[in-house]
Amino acid sequence: MGEAERGDAAPRQRVVYFCAHEHESVITFAVEAQIPESWDCPRCGLPASLDSDNPPPPPKIEPYKTHLAYVKERRSDQEAADILDEAIQTLRDKRKRGEIIF
Repeated sequence: MGEAERGDAAPRQRVVYFCAHEHESVITFAVEAQIPESWDCPRCGLPASLDSDNPPPPPKIEPYKTHLAYVKERRSDQEAADILDEAIQTLRDKRKRGEIIF
């Protein structure tokens, strides 16, 4: 199909975005479209902006935390020792009463 069958193409503009890895991404928008301030770089996935001198920094990625790491953030070592002592005492009491056999 040519333009005769589809009609004329909408007027377009090219916008250049810059990421922290110094990639230049040329994105084409319609002239009437609102141009976003940021765009994800198609090459590396980092955020890119219109400012070539100050591209946005890469996002800080938090490492995966285990359940234990989250517990240690909430409890001090002394609190953990107290909870453990309480759980051991409860277990010993149940064994004495015959509720737990092993």
